This record gives sequence, C-alpha cells and structure tokens, in this order.
Amino acid sequence: MQSPDRKASKEAMIQEQSRTDTNSPKNQLASTLRQSGLSDRHCDILEAASALFAERGYAATSVRDIGDRVGLLGGSLYHYIKSKEALFIRVHDTALTMAEDRILTAVAGRSDPWERLEAACVTMLEIQLDPNSLTMPLMNDFASAPQEIRGQLVEKRDAFERVFLDLIAALPLDQSLDRGVYRLLLLTLLNNVSGWYREGRLSPKDIGEQIVRIFRHSS
Repeated sequence: MQSPDRKASKEAMIQEQSRTDTNSPKNQLASTLRQSGLSDRHCDILEAASALFAERGYAATSVRDIGDRVGLLGGSLYHYIKSKEALFIRVHDTALTMAEDRILTAVAGRSDPWERLEAACVTMLEIQLDPNSLTMPLMNDFASAPQEIRGQLVEKRDAFERVFLDLIAALPLDQSLDRGVYRLLLLTLLNNVSGWYREGRLSPKDIGEQIVRIFRHSS
C-alpha cells in the first residue's frame, strides 16, 4: 500500500503532466485509466504495458519486462493481471475507445453529413500520424497477437468502425454506390496513410480534407 506522502506526490506529478502535456496520447491514456476506478498500482502496470507493446510489439514484450518497468516480480504482478494476452486486450481496447471518443467529440455539434465525415477522417489521421500514438502500434501489431485472442480484438475494431458505418449511412450518396464498399475503401485508405506519410507539405488535416473531397459523391 502506498504511503499518503507518496500517493500525494504521485497525484501532484500526474496533475503537473496534465497541465503541461494534456494532448499527449500517453497522458490521455493515464487519465482514462485513472478515471476507471482502478488502483494506482494497477494503472501503473497498464500504462507500462501499453508503452512496451507500442515500443516493442506484443511478441517482443514479456511479462517480466512489464514487471521490471513497474518494479514488481512475477508473483506480485499476477495479482493485478491474468496474462499477457489479457493485458494486451485491455490496453488495445482502451486505446481504441480513446480514439473513438475523440472522433465522436470531433463530429458532435456538426449537422452536415459531409462535414461530420471530414471531421472524423481528419481526427483519425491526427491520431494515426501522431509519432507518440499508442493506437496505431497496437492496431498494427495484430498479426503477432495469438490466434486465440484475435477474435476479441476484431470485435472491438468492428465496434470502432461502426462510427464510420453510421457516418456513411447518413451521406447523400448516389444509390448506385454500395455503401459497404465505400466504407471499406475509405477505411483502408485511412489506415494506410501512415505507411507513406512524411511530415512536410501536407498536414494530417490537409490529407483528411483531400480524401473526403475525393470520396464526395452526391445523389
């Protein structure tokens, strides 16, 4: 159990980090976890695991690595987690939930369906192209995750993609266009921008706006 002085010091440090870097993906994750009702120690473990999975990938991260980062031996660590697989699912789902919430916030208050789609695309690219992003490394590491947990990862991804399903359903598209194909093409393009993007002439916002212009088809 943490002493009152240590706990107060830690809380002060977190508050200071929030004031100086509120937009940091890692800081947002910390804030989300600490609002979930988990103990400070449990949050420390999840934060350490998310950082290691993002830095090294699932396969190259061991439970011992996570324990070393938070100063816990294996037996003590398993008091907080069931397995590395369960830990990966937890941080993967948390990162996607954060991305979904950020996109929903971006489209809230907008009524025009094209403006809503543009806001969603721009926000998704800002998340993906952030060099400190936790979401993209976790999503891109899907292939190295064990087969037995991929179903749970896909389930969360499908829930995330329903945001775009709803946005596209509201578009005044020509009836000859298949909305399912439209959605798959749009998401495939958005998910692959990180593979070729280089900071310079166009910002993530510029690219998002260009993509929506290309995909804009009215009835």
